[in-house]
Amino acid sequence: LVTPMQLDEKLLMFKTLVDIGFKEIEVGFPSASDTEYEILRTLIEGNYIPDDVTVQVLVQARAELIKKTFEAVKGAKNVIIHFYNSTSTLQRKVVFKKDMDGIVDIAVEGARLIRKLTEEEVAKSGMNIRYEYSPESFTGTEIDFSIRICEEVMRELGATKENPVILNLPSTVEMSTPNTYADQIEYFCKNLHNREAAIISIHPHNDRGTAVASAELAIMAGAERVEGTLFGNGERTGNLDLVTVALNMFTQGVDPQLDFSNILEIKNIYEKCTKMHVHERQPYAGELAFTAFSGSHQDAIRKGYDYMENSKTPYWEVPYLPINPADVNREYEPVIRINSQSGKGGVAFVLKQNFGMDLPDKMKEEVGYLVKGVSDRRHQELSPEAIYRIFEEHYVNLCDIFQISECHFEQKDGITSRLVIEHNKERHTIETTGNGRLDAVSNAVKMYFGISYELAIYEEHAISEGSSSKAAAYVEIICKGKNYWGVGIDEDIITSSIAALVSAANKMLKSENIVEGREERIVDIINYIQNHYADVTLDVLADQFNLSKPYLSKYIKEKSGMTFQDAVKKARMKKARTMLKETNQTVESIAAYVGYENVEHFNRLFKKAYEMTPVQFRRKYQ
Repeated sequence: LVTPMQLDEKLLMFKTLVDIGFKEIEVGFPSASDTEYEILRTLIEGNYIPDDVTVQVLVQARAELIKKTFEAVKGAKNVIIHFYNSTSTLQRKVVFKKDMDGIVDIAVEGARLIRKLTEEEVAKSGMNIRYEYSPESFTGTEIDFSIRICEEVMRELGATKENPVILNLPSTVEMSTPNTYADQIEYFCKNLHNREAAIISIHPHNDRGTAVASAELAIMAGAERVEGTLFGNGERTGNLDLVTVALNMFTQGVDPQLDFSNILEIKNIYEKCTKMHVHERQPYAGELAFTAFSGSHQDAIRKGYDYMENSKTPYWEVPYLPINPADVNREYEPVIRINSQSGKGGVAFVLKQNFGMDLPDKMKEEVGYLVKGVSDRRHQELSPEAIYRIFEEHYVNLCDIFQISECHFEQKDGITSRLVIEHNKERHTIETTGNGRLDAVSNAVKMYFGISYELAIYEEHAISEGSSSKAAAYVEIICKGKNYWGVGIDEDIITSSIAALVSAANKMLKSENIVEGREERIVDIINYIQNHYADVTLDVLADQFNLSKPYLSKYIKEKSGMTFQDAVKKARMKKARTMLKETNQTVESIAAYVGYENVEHFNRLFKKAYEMTPVQFRRKYQ
């Protein structure tokens, strides 16, 4: 839905479905958002679920989502755990980059965890838990592979004739005419081993506008169960319209055991809850479903209604009442819209398509959850502009605690930077070195605030072309196991990269509650050690800063949290790591370069610091 239903609306919809006569109702995806989780807990804790109704919950075959789903269903009497993973040829190759065995492993591992959690829960509470599995994108999957993966899942779940597994076969994308879908269902039913231990369910979509026909033919082909939505207004062009299928069955003498005798009231509740509109030409429920403008049609309708009134015959038993489907006259619009149920890829797509921001893969998930969370709290769909404002407020050119107002670089022993940090309305000039410009700036930030972190990811790209183009830079830093992302945007790529680092560092400092910088003297002392790590001694340092050795040693420990020797070793090891990753020099020459004449001593210190030898480090990172 454009605007997902809220609690009171979902409760009303659930009650309506129960009153109609549905016995299995999929109430949501409780691991997807707080709203979805809340409705399920309310249904259970408020005793809204009749004893003869089973609630069904949807979950991907992912361990963390499965565990949260089991938390959500605690206390329910009857539950169907509906888990799925995509099996189509295209998604295996493009999305998951796995072969058939890899996709089977995902399904089997999910089934194994679900069975384990089910057995634990049943032992504790006596809940009645049933299983449903969907090889998502069934219509795009080789039919024999669909059978294989379902058989593996059945085996893992211990399916029997007495406790069958629901195998749901969705036309996630309706790719063919309805008879082809029915052929697939028939083939599946005839070739599935242990067929009696499965309930074959269908889940048609309406991409081609033939979902109802697909369902009817699939039932004839052997399906025993149908999934869909009221009036078919599900996702994209729609899911299966259960109202139409049920009443079509009724016209053919099959009682669906669903009560649509007051269909206009059901339609009004549906529109109120979903904010969706049942079209005037919708079969059975549309305002104009039994209206015609052709004279002969009007006569037939009038006579039909006269017959119904006089004989008390229900309308579905009058064979000449017309049903005129709508001609919507629309083309598919490839627009991604974002609400609390959207995926992380959708948010990234909007930022790229509308604003040229091509986020690093590792950043997409964090930004996606951030935007989804805002949508969930606001209970509304977010426009592209609103998404960008959220992105900008949380990542772009942040300077809450400090900013870098000037920066100059010189090629000297790597890169030497001389920059100005503005903090607490004061300006502090710092000179540091690094392997590159960003590393030199990062060292200045670390030195000034006395914090250690890893500069993990740096990516950049142009936002637009031409003389007025801007550059976007993305930086991820890791501090104490936490990840912080920053984004910089400027005409100059160097400026944008520094802004990205500053943004990430500001977020980190805020999180760590660090608002004060170090004294200028300790910054200068640490800076001197880092610039002269190979041959600096405490005597030399004391002379340089006109301090006694005992006082200097105590001062360094007090202000930096490190001894003089620790500060020297840290600077040497940092340079050694860089050389191991970026050069082919021998370990012996690197040890000598950073100040260790004895290579064995260097090896011992390195292994103690990083739990691997210099050679192992080089193999891992070079």
